[in-house]
Amino acid sequence: MSQRSSGLRVSEAFYGACVAPAIAAEFPRLPHAAGLMGRGSEVLGYDDSMSADHTWSARVIVFVPAEVLLEQGEAVQAPLTARIPDHFDGLPTEVKVTTVQQYFLDQLSLDVSIAWDAYDWVSLPEQRLCAMTAGAVFHDDLDLEKVRQRLAYYPRDVWLYLMLAGWWRVHPEMNLVGRAGYAGDELGSTLIASQMVSGLMHLSFLIERRYAPYVKWFGTAFSELKIADRLSPALDRALHARTWKEREKALGSGYEIVAGAFNDLEIAPRLTLEPVRMWERPFTVMWADFPGALSVSISDPQVRDLVERWPTGGIDQVRDILWAPRFRMKVRDLAE
Repeated sequence: MSQRSSGLRVSEAFYGACVAPAIAAEFPRLPHAAGLMGRGSEVLGYDDSMSADHTWSARVIVFVPAEVLLEQGEAVQAPLTARIPDHFDGLPTEVKVTTVQQYFLDQLSLDVSIAWDAYDWVSLPEQRLCAMTAGAVFHDDLDLEKVRQRLAYYPRDVWLYLMLAGWWRVHPEMNLVGRAGYAGDELGSTLIASQMVSGLMHLSFLIERRYAPYVKWFGTAFSELKIADRLSPALDRALHARTWKEREKALGSGYEIVAGAFNDLEIAPRLTLEPVRMWERPFTVMWADFPGALSVSISDPQVRDLVERWPTGGIDQVRDILWAPRFRMKVRDLAE
């Protein structure tokens, strides 16, 4: 087990010891914000000794008013860079100067000066939302934290739609776990089961209203969810089962646990899972109409449109495949 390091704390200490004094000396009346968010394992709090083997530094993002950067540009960055030591606590240092609006345009292709609609929300990759709302703000004269609070989680109806899509990720595939195994393809059955495990984990993040990070830290973040202690054993059994019947049984148990957590939200009429055999085949599929219950709870016209145009989801997965900021508007156009 590797030991967690304190990259975020080092960056905060670097700001307090070096960056803040440099700003005070060079620009004593300059309102600014500073923090660390976005890329990096330390932003999520998951960095360890291995994290330091590449692109590792004590780093801070400094935000200044847009008019200051427009008028002075490099005249802000250069003096700060000159005053800051090359190393802090044994690490190379890095300071980036930007504006609040430009930063979120660069990272999300999102204009934070305007209101966002449902199509904007479903075009934002979840892993990027996670990164933008993680980390820490060290100083804030510019309402940076207010922007992060706006991004803190999906609006209610968007959240309901994403759960609707999440249930459709797992239900249609459940019978295929048995079908592949029945045909003698235990490896294929395991592969399908692994996709269902991923789907149930995604649903768990949604149920607990927490953004999921990108794949490297997906399981680590899942282990921090309230549901993890109850759900993980069933998912582990599904992944390590030697036969499709064992695999199907474990997935059914996992499905029941997630369904119970969803019902406990009390956002829709309580539903009971029932075992279903499709076309009388010998494969047990657990099912309750969670998508239908969620659909009737959605009132936002744009989200209703998403339900009509993307009734089983799909757009929620497109945004995570095309996660780079330059693709966001294309995903938005597709959603709309």
